Amino acid sequence: MSQQTNAVLPKGVAASDFEAAVNKFRALLGDENVLVKSDQLTPYTKIMMPGDVEHNTPSAAVTATSVEQVQGVVKICNEYKIPVWTISTGNNFGYGSAAPGQRGQVVLDLKKMNKIIHIDAELGTALVEPGVTYQQLYDYLEENNIPLMLSFSAPSAIAGPLGNTMDRGVGYTPYGEHFLMQCGMELVLANGDIYRTGMGGVEGDNAWQVFKWGYGPTLDGMFTQANYGICTKLGFWLMPKPPVSMPLEIKFEDETDIAEIVEFIRPLRIAQVIPNAVVIAGVIWEAATCNTRRSDYITEPGATPDHILKKIQKDKDLGAWNVYACLYGTPEQVEVNLNIVKGALKQLGKGRLVTEEEAGGTQPFDYRAKLMTGVPNLQEFGLYNWRGGGGSMWFAPVSQARGSECDKQYALAKDILNKHGLDYVGEFIVGWRDMHHVIDVLYDRTNDEERARAEACFNELLDEFEKRGYAVYRVNTQFQDRVAQSYGTTKRRVEHAIKRALDPNNILAPGKSGIDLNNDF
Repeated sequence: MSQQTNAVLPKGVAASDFEAAVNKFRALLGDENVLVKSDQLTPYTKIMMPGDVEHNTPSAAVTATSVEQVQGVVKICNEYKIPVWTISTGNNFGYGSAAPGQRGQVVLDLKKMNKIIHIDAELGTALVEPGVTYQQLYDYLEENNIPLMLSFSAPSAIAGPLGNTMDRGVGYTPYGEHFLMQCGMELVLANGDIYRTGMGGVEGDNAWQVFKWGYGPTLDGMFTQANYGICTKLGFWLMPKPPVSMPLEIKFEDETDIAEIVEFIRPLRIAQVIPNAVVIAGVIWEAATCNTRRSDYITEPGATPDHILKKIQKDKDLGAWNVYACLYGTPEQVEVNLNIVKGALKQLGKGRLVTEEEAGGTQPFDYRAKLMTGVPNLQEFGLYNWRGGGGSMWFAPVSQARGSECDKQYALAKDILNKHGLDYVGEFIVGWRDMHHVIDVLYDRTNDEERARAEACFNELLDEFEKRGYAVYRVNTQFQDRVAQSYGTTKRRVEHAIKRALDPNNILAPGKSGIDLNNDF
Protein backbone atom coordinates (compact mmCIF):
# COMPACT_ATOMS: atom_id res chain seq x y z
CA MET A 1 0.00 0.00 0.00
CA SER A 2 1.24 3.48 -0.79
CA GLN A 3 3.11 5.38 1.89
CA GLN A 4 2.77 8.62 -0.03
CA THR A 5 1.26 11.69 1.56
CA ASN A 6 -2.37 12.13 0.54
CA ALA A 7 -2.67 14.62 -2.33
CA VAL A 8 -6.19 15.79 -1.44
CA LEU A 9 -6.54 19.33 -0.10
CA PRO A 10 -9.47 20.96 1.68
CA LYS A 11 -11.62 23.00 -0.65
CA GLY A 12 -10.25 26.53 -1.11
CA VAL A 13 -7.16 25.92 1.05
CA ALA A 14 -3.68 26.45 -0.44
CA ALA A 15 -1.10 23.67 -0.06
CA SER A 16 1.17 25.92 1.99
CA ASP A 17 -1.64 26.79 4.42
CA PHE A 18 -2.63 23.15 4.74
CA GLU A 19 0.98 22.19 5.49
CA ALA A 20 1.16 24.91 8.15
CA ALA A 21 -2.07 23.65 9.69
CA VAL A 22 -0.81 20.05 9.72
CA ASN A 23 2.35 21.18 11.52
CA LYS A 24 0.21 22.89 14.16
CA PHE A 25 -1.95 19.78 14.49
CA ARG A 26 1.24 17.77 15.15
CA ALA A 27 2.47 20.22 17.76
CA LEU A 28 -0.91 20.06 19.51
CA LEU A 29 -1.71 16.35 19.22
CA GLY A 30 1.59 14.57 18.61
CA ASP A 31 2.77 13.03 15.34
CA GLU A 32 1.02 9.71 15.97
CA ASN A 33 -2.35 11.48 16.12
CA VAL A 34 -2.03 13.30 12.78
CA LEU A 35 -2.60 11.03 9.78
CA VAL A 36 -1.84 12.28 6.27
CA LYS A 37 -0.49 9.25 4.38
CA SER A 38 -2.77 7.43 1.98
CA ASP A 39 -2.54 4.09 3.79
CA GLN A 40 -3.28 5.76 7.14
CA LEU A 41 -6.44 7.28 5.69
CA THR A 42 -7.81 4.04 4.24
CA PRO A 43 -10.19 3.45 7.20
CA TYR A 44 -11.72 6.87 6.51
CA THR A 45 -12.48 6.14 2.84
CA LYS A 46 -14.49 2.93 3.14
CA ILE A 47 -17.99 3.88 2.10
CA MET A 48 -21.08 1.76 1.41
CA MET A 49 -22.82 4.38 -0.75
CA PRO A 50 -22.81 4.12 -4.57
CA GLY A 51 -20.94 7.38 -5.21
CA ASP A 52 -17.26 7.52 -6.07
CA VAL A 53 -15.00 7.34 -3.03
CA GLU A 54 -13.10 10.41 -4.24
CA HIS A 55 -16.09 12.50 -3.14
CA ASN A 56 -15.54 11.36 0.44
CA THR A 57 -11.74 11.27 0.63
CA PRO A 58 -10.29 13.27 3.53
CA SER A 59 -7.22 15.47 3.39
CA ALA A 60 -6.12 14.21 6.80
CA ALA A 61 -7.40 12.65 10.00
CA VAL A 62 -6.58 13.76 13.52
CA THR A 63 -7.36 12.09 16.82
CA ALA A 64 -7.95 14.09 19.99
CA THR A 65 -7.78 12.75 23.53
CA SER A 66 -9.20 15.68 25.51
CA VAL A 67 -11.67 18.54 25.30
CA GLU A 68 -8.76 20.98 25.33
CA GLN A 69 -7.31 19.30 22.25
CA VAL A 70 -10.67 19.53 20.48
CA GLN A 71 -10.68 23.26 21.25
CA GLY A 72 -7.16 23.50 19.83
CA VAL A 73 -8.15 21.71 16.63
CA VAL A 74 -11.09 24.08 16.17
CA LYS A 75 -8.79 27.08 16.67
CA ILE A 76 -6.39 25.86 13.97
CA CYS A 77 -9.26 25.09 11.59
CA ASN A 78 -10.61 28.60 12.05
CA GLU A 79 -7.20 30.13 11.41
CA TYR A 80 -6.79 28.35 8.07
CA LYS A 81 -10.49 27.97 7.13
CA ILE A 82 -10.18 24.18 7.13
CA PRO A 83 -13.43 22.15 7.29
CA VAL A 84 -13.46 19.37 9.88
CA TRP A 85 -15.76 16.34 9.94
CA THR A 86 -16.16 14.86 13.43
CA ILE A 87 -16.79 11.17 14.18
CA SER A 88 -17.05 9.30 17.47
CA THR A 89 -16.63 5.52 17.25
CA GLY A 90 -16.40 5.80 13.47
CA ASN A 91 -18.73 3.09 12.13
CA ASN A 92 -22.13 4.47 11.09
CA PHE A 93 -22.60 1.68 8.54
CA GLY A 94 -25.10 2.46 5.80
CA TYR A 95 -25.16 6.16 6.71
CA GLY A 96 -21.68 7.25 5.60
CA SER A 97 -19.28 5.16 7.70
CA ALA A 98 -16.20 7.04 8.95
CA ALA A 99 -15.68 8.99 5.72
CA PRO A 100 -16.16 12.77 5.66
CA GLY A 101 -19.25 14.20 4.04
CA GLN A 102 -17.23 16.15 1.49
CA ARG A 103 -13.89 15.68 -0.26
CA GLY A 104 -10.91 17.27 1.48
CA GLN A 105 -12.45 17.66 4.93
CA VAL A 106 -10.19 16.78 7.87
CA VAL A 107 -11.65 13.95 9.93
CA LEU A 108 -11.60 14.65 13.67
CA ASP A 109 -11.74 11.18 15.22
CA LEU A 110 -12.79 11.12 18.89
CA LYS A 111 -12.60 7.36 19.50
CA LYS A 112 -9.68 7.82 21.91
CA MET A 113 -11.89 9.98 24.13
CA ASN A 114 -13.50 6.89 25.66
CA LYS A 115 -13.97 7.55 29.36
CA ILE A 116 -17.11 6.48 31.22
CA ILE A 117 -17.11 9.57 33.40
CA HIS A 118 -19.90 8.67 35.80
CA ILE A 119 -22.65 6.13 36.38
CA ASP A 120 -25.25 6.71 39.09
CA ALA A 121 -26.76 3.32 39.93
CA GLU A 122 -29.55 4.79 42.07
CA LEU A 123 -30.71 7.49 39.69
CA GLY A 124 -29.97 5.47 36.54
CA THR A 125 -27.83 8.11 34.81
CA ALA A 126 -24.63 8.02 32.78
CA LEU A 127 -22.12 10.59 31.52
CA VAL A 128 -19.75 9.44 28.78
CA GLU A 129 -17.25 10.67 26.19
CA PRO A 130 -17.67 10.18 22.41
CA GLY A 131 -15.52 7.05 22.04
CA VAL A 132 -17.36 4.94 24.61
CA THR A 133 -19.03 1.94 22.96
CA TYR A 134 -22.13 0.12 24.12
CA GLN A 135 -20.03 -3.01 24.63
CA GLN A 136 -17.65 -1.07 26.87
CA LEU A 137 -20.55 0.36 28.83
CA TYR A 138 -22.25 -3.04 29.12
CA ASP A 139 -19.03 -4.63 30.40
CA TYR A 140 -18.66 -1.84 32.97
CA LEU A 141 -22.19 -2.38 34.28
CA GLU A 142 -21.69 -6.15 34.46
CA GLU A 143 -18.26 -5.99 36.11
CA ASN A 144 -19.51 -3.57 38.75
CA ASN A 145 -22.81 -5.40 39.26
CA ILE A 146 -24.85 -2.30 38.47
CA PRO A 147 -28.50 -3.32 37.84
CA LEU A 148 -29.12 -1.01 34.89
CA MET A 149 -30.05 -1.96 31.32
CA LEU A 150 -28.83 -0.38 28.09
CA SER A 151 -30.76 0.51 24.98
CA PHE A 152 -28.91 0.52 21.67
CA SER A 153 -29.14 0.17 17.93
CA ALA A 154 -28.70 -3.23 16.27
CA PRO A 155 -24.90 -3.08 15.61
CA SER A 156 -24.63 -2.52 19.32
CA ALA A 157 -21.23 -3.84 20.34
CA ILE A 158 -19.22 -1.36 18.24
CA ALA A 159 -21.65 1.58 18.19
CA GLY A 160 -21.64 4.25 20.88
CA PRO A 161 -24.34 6.11 22.82
CA LEU A 162 -23.03 9.59 22.02
CA GLY A 163 -22.84 9.20 18.26
CA ASN A 164 -26.08 7.28 18.03
CA THR A 165 -27.99 9.81 20.13
CA MET A 166 -26.58 12.82 18.27
CA ASP A 167 -27.87 11.31 15.02
CA ARG A 168 -31.19 10.50 16.73
CA GLY A 169 -30.81 6.74 16.48
CA VAL A 170 -33.25 4.38 18.17
CA GLY A 171 -33.20 1.11 20.10
CA TYR A 172 -35.39 -1.79 21.12
CA THR A 173 -36.15 -1.35 24.83
CA PRO A 174 -38.63 0.96 26.60
CA TYR A 175 -35.80 3.53 26.58
CA GLY A 176 -35.35 3.12 22.84
CA GLU A 177 -36.05 6.73 21.88
CA HIS A 178 -32.47 7.71 22.63
CA PHE A 179 -32.68 11.46 22.20
CA LEU A 180 -35.69 11.48 24.56
CA MET A 181 -33.48 9.79 27.16
CA GLN A 182 -30.47 12.11 26.81
CA CYS A 183 -29.93 14.63 29.62
CA GLY A 184 -27.11 17.12 29.29
CA MET A 185 -24.56 17.76 26.54
CA GLU A 186 -21.15 19.36 26.55
CA LEU A 187 -20.20 20.92 23.21
CA VAL A 188 -17.18 22.68 21.78
CA LEU A 189 -18.52 25.47 19.59
CA ALA A 190 -16.89 26.66 16.39
CA ASN A 191 -15.13 29.53 18.20
CA GLY A 192 -13.71 27.12 20.79
CA ASP A 193 -16.10 28.01 23.61
CA ILE A 194 -17.49 25.18 25.74
CA TYR A 195 -21.28 25.14 26.01
CA ARG A 196 -23.21 22.87 28.35
CA THR A 197 -26.94 22.38 27.88
CA GLY A 198 -29.56 22.12 30.64
CA MET A 199 -28.15 22.53 34.14
CA GLY A 200 -24.57 22.08 32.96
CA GLY A 201 -23.67 25.75 32.97
CA VAL A 202 -24.32 26.20 36.70
CA GLU A 203 -21.14 26.04 38.79
CA GLY A 204 -21.30 23.18 41.28
CA ASP A 205 -24.74 21.95 40.16
CA ASN A 206 -25.40 18.21 40.51
CA ALA A 207 -28.66 18.01 38.52
CA TRP A 208 -27.10 18.03 35.04
CA GLN A 209 -28.03 14.40 34.31
CA VAL A 210 -31.46 14.46 35.96
CA PHE A 211 -33.14 17.68 34.75
CA LYS A 212 -33.11 18.39 31.03
CA TRP A 213 -34.35 21.92 30.78
CA GLY A 214 -32.32 24.32 32.91
CA TYR A 215 -33.38 27.92 32.38
CA GLY A 216 -34.31 29.75 29.20
CA PRO A 217 -34.35 28.16 25.73
CA THR A 218 -33.61 24.43 25.63
CA LEU A 219 -31.13 23.91 22.80
CA ASP A 220 -30.16 20.23 23.02
CA GLY A 221 -32.14 19.25 19.94
CA MET A 222 -30.53 21.99 17.89
CA PHE A 223 -27.19 20.18 18.05
CA THR A 224 -28.50 16.78 16.91
CA GLN A 225 -28.13 15.90 13.22
CA ALA A 226 -26.43 19.30 12.88
CA ASN A 227 -23.03 20.99 12.59
CA TYR A 228 -23.22 23.74 15.20
CA GLY A 229 -20.88 22.16 17.76
CA ILE A 230 -18.78 19.11 18.61
CA CYS A 231 -20.29 17.03 21.41
CA THR A 232 -17.59 15.94 23.87
CA LYS A 233 -19.79 14.64 26.72
CA LEU A 234 -23.29 13.19 26.75
CA GLY A 235 -25.54 12.44 29.70
CA PHE A 236 -28.41 9.98 29.40
CA TRP A 237 -30.76 7.79 31.39
CA LEU A 238 -30.55 4.03 31.81
CA MET A 239 -33.44 1.72 32.59
CA PRO A 240 -33.44 -0.22 35.89
CA LYS A 241 -33.06 -3.91 35.06
CA PRO A 242 -36.51 -5.44 35.66
CA PRO A 243 -37.08 -8.66 37.65
CA VAL A 244 -38.50 -10.30 34.51
CA SER A 245 -37.98 -9.62 30.80
CA MET A 246 -40.05 -11.80 28.46
CA PRO A 247 -39.10 -11.55 24.76
CA LEU A 248 -41.83 -12.69 22.39
CA GLU A 249 -42.09 -13.42 18.69
CA ILE A 250 -45.27 -13.68 16.65
CA LYS A 251 -45.00 -15.21 13.17
CA PHE A 252 -47.47 -14.29 10.43
CA GLU A 253 -47.67 -16.41 7.28
CA ASP A 254 -48.72 -13.93 4.59
CA GLU A 255 -47.20 -10.63 3.48
CA THR A 256 -50.74 -9.27 3.14
CA ASP A 257 -51.09 -9.49 6.94
CA ILE A 258 -49.02 -6.36 7.52
CA ALA A 259 -51.88 -3.87 7.94
CA GLU A 260 -53.69 -6.09 10.47
CA ILE A 261 -50.45 -6.62 12.39
CA VAL A 262 -49.99 -2.88 12.95
CA GLU A 263 -53.63 -2.40 13.94
CA PHE A 264 -53.15 -5.20 16.49
CA ILE A 265 -49.95 -3.67 17.89
CA ARG A 266 -50.75 0.06 18.03
CA PRO A 267 -53.26 0.05 20.94
CA LEU A 268 -50.95 -2.21 22.95
CA ARG A 269 -48.06 0.21 22.37
CA ILE A 270 -50.01 3.38 23.16
CA ALA A 271 -51.34 1.79 26.37
CA GLN A 272 -47.80 0.65 27.22
CA VAL A 273 -48.90 -2.97 27.58
CA ILE A 274 -45.97 -3.53 25.23
CA PRO A 275 -43.52 -0.83 26.37
CA ASN A 276 -40.77 -1.26 23.79
CA ALA A 277 -40.64 -0.49 20.07
CA VAL A 278 -42.14 -3.46 18.21
CA VAL A 279 -40.23 -4.75 15.18
CA ILE A 280 -42.07 -6.33 12.23
CA ALA A 281 -39.31 -7.88 10.10
CA GLY A 282 -39.61 -9.34 6.61
CA VAL A 283 -38.32 -12.67 5.36
CA ILE A 284 -35.01 -11.60 3.80
CA TRP A 285 -34.06 -9.51 6.82
CA GLU A 286 -34.47 -12.42 9.21
CA ALA A 287 -32.96 -15.02 6.88
CA ALA A 288 -29.89 -12.88 6.16
CA THR A 289 -29.16 -12.32 9.84
CA CYS A 290 -29.06 -16.14 10.13
CA ASN A 291 -26.27 -16.20 7.51
CA THR A 292 -28.49 -17.07 4.58
CA ARG A 293 -27.09 -15.78 1.29
CA ARG A 294 -29.08 -15.08 -1.82
CA SER A 295 -26.68 -17.29 -3.76
CA ASP A 296 -27.79 -20.25 -1.63
CA TYR A 297 -31.09 -20.15 -3.54
CA ILE A 298 -30.59 -18.26 -6.78
CA THR A 299 -27.68 -16.95 -8.82
CA GLU A 300 -29.53 -15.02 -11.54
CA PRO A 301 -29.26 -11.22 -11.26
CA GLY A 302 -32.23 -9.06 -10.38
CA ALA A 303 -34.86 -9.16 -7.66
CA THR A 304 -35.44 -12.43 -5.83
CA PRO A 305 -38.75 -13.97 -7.05
CA ASP A 306 -41.61 -14.40 -4.60
CA HIS A 307 -41.61 -18.21 -4.91
CA ILE A 308 -37.97 -18.24 -3.74
CA LEU A 309 -38.89 -16.03 -0.80
CA LYS A 310 -41.63 -18.49 0.15
CA LYS A 311 -39.13 -21.34 0.00
CA ILE A 312 -36.72 -19.45 2.26
CA GLN A 313 -39.59 -18.71 4.64
CA LYS A 314 -40.44 -22.42 4.85
CA ASP A 315 -36.84 -23.66 5.04
CA LYS A 316 -35.91 -21.27 7.85
CA ASP A 317 -39.21 -21.56 9.74
CA LEU A 318 -39.92 -17.85 9.38
CA GLY A 319 -43.06 -15.84 9.00
CA ALA A 320 -43.65 -13.58 6.04
CA TRP A 321 -43.61 -11.03 8.86
CA ASN A 322 -41.86 -11.72 12.16
CA VAL A 323 -43.00 -9.57 15.08
CA TYR A 324 -40.74 -9.01 18.10
CA ALA A 325 -41.82 -7.47 21.40
CA CYS A 326 -40.84 -7.77 25.05
CA LEU A 327 -42.70 -7.56 28.34
CA TYR A 328 -40.96 -6.19 31.45
CA GLY A 329 -41.71 -6.02 35.18
CA THR A 330 -42.49 -8.27 38.11
CA PRO A 331 -43.74 -11.80 37.38
CA GLU A 332 -47.27 -10.62 38.15
CA GLN A 333 -47.06 -7.64 35.80
CA VAL A 334 -45.62 -9.71 32.98
CA GLU A 335 -48.29 -12.39 33.38
CA VAL A 336 -51.09 -9.81 33.23
CA ASN A 337 -49.67 -8.14 30.12
CA LEU A 338 -48.96 -11.48 28.43
CA ASN A 339 -52.62 -12.42 28.87
CA ILE A 340 -53.67 -9.09 27.33
CA VAL A 341 -51.39 -9.72 24.33
CA LYS A 342 -52.72 -13.26 23.93
CA GLY A 343 -56.29 -11.99 24.12
CA ALA A 344 -55.66 -9.39 21.42
CA LEU A 345 -53.95 -11.99 19.25
CA LYS A 346 -56.86 -14.39 19.67
CA GLN A 347 -59.23 -11.64 18.62
CA LEU A 348 -57.05 -11.00 15.56
CA GLY A 349 -57.42 -14.64 14.61
CA LYS A 350 -53.96 -15.18 13.14
CA GLY A 351 -50.31 -15.23 14.15
CA ARG A 352 -48.25 -17.88 15.97
CA LEU A 353 -46.81 -16.79 19.34
CA VAL A 354 -43.32 -18.04 20.23
CA THR A 355 -41.72 -17.59 23.68
CA GLU A 356 -38.03 -17.64 24.55
CA GLU A 357 -38.42 -21.10 26.05
CA GLU A 358 -39.95 -22.42 22.83
CA ALA A 359 -37.35 -20.72 20.61
CA GLY A 360 -34.59 -22.57 22.45
CA GLY A 361 -31.70 -20.17 21.72
CA THR A 362 -32.20 -20.29 17.94
CA GLN A 363 -31.54 -17.40 15.57
CA PRO A 364 -32.93 -14.89 14.78
CA PHE A 365 -34.95 -15.03 18.03
CA ASP A 366 -31.82 -15.06 20.19
CA TYR A 367 -30.27 -11.85 18.83
CA ARG A 368 -33.63 -10.09 18.85
CA ALA A 369 -34.08 -11.08 22.50
CA LYS A 370 -30.63 -9.68 23.30
CA LEU A 371 -31.48 -6.34 21.66
CA MET A 372 -34.66 -6.10 23.71
CA THR A 373 -32.91 -6.97 26.98
CA GLY A 374 -29.81 -4.81 26.62
CA VAL A 375 -27.16 -7.39 25.62
CA PRO A 376 -24.84 -6.16 22.81
CA ASN A 377 -24.20 -8.31 19.75
CA LEU A 378 -23.31 -7.99 16.06
CA GLN A 379 -25.67 -10.58 14.58
CA GLU A 380 -27.52 -8.14 12.34
CA PHE A 381 -24.41 -7.56 10.21
CA GLY A 382 -25.38 -10.80 8.48
CA LEU A 383 -27.53 -8.54 6.30
CA TYR A 384 -24.43 -7.50 4.39
CA ASN A 385 -23.80 -11.07 3.25
CA TRP A 386 -27.20 -11.40 1.55
CA ARG A 387 -25.87 -10.06 -1.76
CA GLY A 388 -22.29 -9.30 -0.76
CA GLY A 389 -20.19 -6.60 -2.34
CA GLY A 390 -20.35 -4.08 0.51
CA GLY A 391 -23.17 -1.83 -0.70
CA SER A 392 -25.75 -0.62 1.83
CA MET A 393 -27.97 2.44 2.17
CA TRP A 394 -30.64 2.83 4.82
CA PHE A 395 -33.95 4.25 3.59
CA ALA A 396 -36.14 5.07 6.59
CA PRO A 397 -39.40 6.97 6.03
CA VAL A 398 -41.58 7.80 9.03
CA SER A 399 -45.36 7.69 9.18
CA GLN A 400 -48.29 7.32 11.54
CA ALA A 401 -48.59 3.86 13.10
CA ARG A 402 -51.53 2.77 10.97
CA GLY A 403 -51.98 -0.41 8.99
CA SER A 404 -53.09 1.52 5.92
CA GLU A 405 -49.71 3.29 5.87
CA CYS A 406 -47.95 -0.11 5.80
CA ASP A 407 -49.95 -1.35 2.84
CA LYS A 408 -49.06 1.74 0.81
CA GLN A 409 -45.41 1.92 1.80
CA TYR A 410 -44.66 -1.79 1.46
CA ALA A 411 -46.16 -2.04 -2.02
CA LEU A 412 -44.44 1.14 -3.20
CA ALA A 413 -41.03 0.22 -1.80
CA LYS A 414 -41.08 -3.34 -3.11
CA ASP A 415 -42.13 -2.20 -6.60
CA ILE A 416 -39.35 0.38 -6.82
CA LEU A 417 -36.65 -1.94 -5.46
CA ASN A 418 -37.68 -4.82 -7.71
CA LYS A 419 -37.85 -2.52 -10.73
CA HIS A 420 -34.15 -1.76 -10.19
CA GLY A 421 -33.30 -5.43 -9.72
CA LEU A 422 -32.93 -5.19 -5.94
CA ASP A 423 -34.69 -6.88 -3.04
CA TYR A 424 -37.02 -5.55 -0.39
CA VAL A 425 -35.08 -6.06 2.85
CA GLY A 426 -37.12 -4.21 5.43
CA GLU A 427 -38.85 -3.96 8.76
CA PHE A 428 -41.49 -1.74 10.30
CA ILE A 429 -40.80 -0.46 13.82
CA VAL A 430 -43.88 0.65 15.75
CA GLY A 431 -43.16 3.37 18.30
CA TRP A 432 -45.68 5.00 20.57
CA ARG A 433 -47.64 6.58 17.74
CA ASP A 434 -45.13 6.75 14.91
CA MET A 435 -43.78 4.06 12.68
CA HIS A 436 -40.30 3.85 11.16
CA HIS A 437 -40.14 1.85 7.94
CA VAL A 438 -36.49 0.79 7.80
CA ILE A 439 -35.25 -0.61 4.47
CA ASP A 440 -31.68 -1.68 3.77
CA VAL A 441 -30.95 -1.07 0.08
CA LEU A 442 -28.36 -3.81 -0.40
CA TYR A 443 -26.28 -4.09 -3.56
CA ASP A 444 -22.87 -5.11 -4.88
CA ARG A 445 -20.67 -2.03 -4.71
CA THR A 446 -17.93 -3.77 -6.70
CA ASN A 447 -20.26 -3.96 -9.71
CA ASP A 448 -20.46 -0.58 -11.46
CA GLU A 449 -23.73 -1.41 -13.19
CA GLU A 450 -25.34 -2.44 -9.92
CA ARG A 451 -23.99 0.67 -8.21
CA ALA A 452 -25.73 2.80 -10.85
CA ARG A 453 -28.99 0.89 -10.36
CA ALA A 454 -28.77 1.28 -6.58
CA GLU A 455 -28.23 5.03 -6.87
CA ALA A 456 -31.16 5.41 -9.27
CA CYS A 457 -33.28 3.25 -6.96
CA PHE A 458 -32.51 5.36 -3.90
CA ASN A 459 -33.32 8.57 -5.76
CA GLU A 460 -36.62 7.11 -6.92
CA LEU A 461 -37.49 5.95 -3.41
CA LEU A 462 -36.92 9.47 -2.08
CA ASP A 463 -38.92 11.07 -4.92
CA GLU A 464 -41.89 8.73 -4.91
CA PHE A 465 -42.25 8.57 -1.14
CA GLU A 466 -42.03 12.37 -0.92
CA LYS A 467 -44.84 12.71 -3.50
CA ARG A 468 -47.03 10.79 -1.06
CA GLY A 469 -46.03 12.88 1.96
CA TYR A 470 -43.36 10.57 3.41
CA ALA A 471 -39.86 11.74 4.35
CA VAL A 472 -36.92 9.95 5.95
CA TYR A 473 -35.67 10.84 9.42
CA ARG A 474 -32.01 10.09 8.68
CA VAL A 475 -29.91 9.46 5.56
CA ASN A 476 -26.38 8.73 4.36
CA THR A 477 -24.04 11.59 3.51
CA GLN A 478 -24.45 11.25 -0.27
CA PHE A 479 -28.12 12.23 -0.08
CA GLN A 480 -28.09 14.77 2.77
CA ASP A 481 -28.81 17.80 0.63
CA ARG A 482 -31.55 16.00 -1.29
CA VAL A 483 -33.36 15.02 1.92
CA ALA A 484 -33.01 18.54 3.34
CA GLN A 485 -35.04 19.74 0.34
CA SER A 486 -37.96 17.57 1.48
CA TYR A 487 -38.37 19.67 4.63
CA GLY A 488 -38.78 23.02 2.88
CA THR A 489 -36.85 26.26 2.40
CA THR A 490 -38.03 27.98 5.60
CA LYS A 491 -36.45 25.27 7.75
CA ARG A 492 -33.23 25.51 5.74
CA ARG A 493 -33.10 29.31 6.06
CA VAL A 494 -33.41 29.03 9.83
CA GLU A 495 -30.68 26.36 9.95
CA HIS A 496 -28.33 28.44 7.82
CA ALA A 497 -28.98 31.55 9.93
CA ILE A 498 -27.94 29.62 13.03
CA LYS A 499 -24.88 28.34 11.17
CA ARG A 500 -23.82 31.87 10.18
CA ALA A 501 -24.18 33.02 13.78
CA LEU A 502 -22.30 30.13 15.40
CA ASP A 503 -19.85 29.11 12.67
CA PRO A 504 -19.23 32.02 10.28
CA ASN A 505 -16.12 30.34 8.83
CA ASN A 506 -18.18 27.23 8.00
CA ILE A 507 -15.57 24.88 9.48
CA LEU A 508 -17.74 22.37 11.35
CA ALA A 509 -18.89 19.53 9.06
CA PRO A 510 -20.10 21.62 6.10
CA GLY A 511 -22.91 19.74 4.34
CA LYS A 512 -24.14 17.86 7.40
CA SER A 513 -27.94 17.56 7.04
CA GLY A 514 -27.71 19.93 4.06
CA ILE A 515 -26.31 22.82 6.17
CA ASP A 516 -23.44 24.45 4.28
CA LEU A 517 -22.82 28.18 3.96
CA ASN A 518 -21.10 27.59 0.61
CA ASN A 519 -24.25 26.21 -1.01
CA ASP A 520 -27.44 27.90 -2.14
CA PHE A 521 -30.78 26.15 -1.90
